[in-house]
Amino acid sequence: MTKEPNTRLADLFGLTGWSKGELARLINRQAAAMGHPQLATDTSRVRRWIDTGEVPRDPVPKVLASLFTERLGRVVTIEDLGLDRRGRAGRRQSADGLPWAPERTAAVLTEFTGMDLMLNRRGMVGAGAALTAGSVLTGAMYDWLHADPPLAAEGAAAGGSFTAAPAGYDRYEAAPLGSQEIEALERSVEVFRAWDAARGGGLQRKAVVGQLNEVGGMLAYHHTPHLQRRLWGVAANLSVLAGWMSHDVGLEPTAQKYFVIAAHAAREGGDRPRAAEALSRAARQMVHIGRPDDALDLMKLAKSGAGEETLPRTRAMFHTIEAWAQAAKGQGQAVRRTLGEAEELFTSDKGDVPPPSWMQLFNEADLHGMQGLVYRTLAEHDPAVSAVAQRHAKEALHLRENGRQRSQIFDHISIASACFIGDDPEQADTYARMALLSIGETSSHRTWDRLREMYRLTGRYAGYAKIGDLREEIERALPKAPTPKGAAKAAKEAKATQNRIASV
Repeated sequence: MTKEPNTRLADLFGLTGWSKGELARLINRQAAAMGHPQLATDTSRVRRWIDTGEVPRDPVPKVLASLFTERLGRVVTIEDLGLDRRGRAGRRQSADGLPWAPERTAAVLTEFTGMDLMLNRRGMVGAGAALTAGSVLTGAMYDWLHADPPLAAEGAAAGGSFTAAPAGYDRYEAAPLGSQEIEALERSVEVFRAWDAARGGGLQRKAVVGQLNEVGGMLAYHHTPHLQRRLWGVAANLSVLAGWMSHDVGLEPTAQKYFVIAAHAAREGGDRPRAAEALSRAARQMVHIGRPDDALDLMKLAKSGAGEETLPRTRAMFHTIEAWAQAAKGQGQAVRRTLGEAEELFTSDKGDVPPPSWMQLFNEADLHGMQGLVYRTLAEHDPAVSAVAQRHAKEALHLRENGRQRSQIFDHISIASACFIGDDPEQADTYARMALLSIGETSSHRTWDRLREMYRLTGRYAGYAKIGDLREEIERALPKAPTPKGAAKAAKEAKATQNRIASV
């Protein structure tokens, strides 16, 4: 017993609206359903968990995680509840106690994906949490990202033995993998990545999360250093994909957690550039949701922690994300300087070193596409750059290869938006309709978000007959937000509870 309140459990308990007695009854009922009919929890025990930081015995933490996940409609892990026995229970730490200890990453990965799959099965919405600020992530992870990779230091100790971590026994039937099995996993990543680029994250997200859950179990078994490093690479790639697909369908807190998991997995595999790229995804997410300062914090961490082995093309990509955040803040001079550096880095990459698989989608078309998006964003502050945005986005469209349908939609929307800002409604109408032709074939909320931004820009031309028709088509194309019974009331109550917690 720590004699200190479990602030994490208290905060989440406050969001549920339960009484302590009600939670005790729910635990007993859920435990019985999970095969533990002997469990008998009462109000006083719940009070001790919250007020004194007492950590309940298994299986109570798992039962609580399941109950809170279902109640709050987002993934809640044992660590989120402050009930991890390997750390101080309940202390309010920055960014959920980041970074995790190396031996914890596989367990965190497996638990989080398991809860995410449970939400999928029950058709629940996992978007009810706040994102961790970029400055908090940066402060928590700076020293960790700049340190030597743990696997490199442990490789000699691991030798050639195959051992299974005890923590993995209840998650997966641990067994050694060979190079052929890992090659098959690496190929599956490429298939998922191609599908995401073509159709968006909604249709395959559950499959990626399920595959990642299986890999988490495999990581409980310690293979030879070479195979273990490759398996951590698979985990990092799948985690980034799970995060990107979650972001693509609007599950923002879930996406951020996957990006952080990916960074941990990459570092444990000794791949510092991959860890930095995972954090750059979190930065892109922040710009998309209107938090450019957080994005700049994350990009500062990603760029500084990427390591000397990072290829120029990867650094060029980092610069385009940084420029997008600067554009959102209206910093035109900084945008031009940063994009100029991105172009220099991109052209300096001689291609003599093959890019990693996760960088192969960032080619010249993507460079122009990001430049088009950056200048289209800056055009909101400086309409004079709308022509530059059009030029880059059109060049991206010209260079796009087949299978990048979502990116093509983004290019069309960037051109149309820049044309509306640049007072060219005729051309804007043409490209907007091109986007509408295929937007219904993707499951990407981000395309709808960009479409809504473009719709806002059509307002000044609503009196034009052609643009009036376009606005009606956009309204029909945009999905209607679901309004389940009681959702508004629940959201209001949750918001009130969050405000009370914030005032403490």
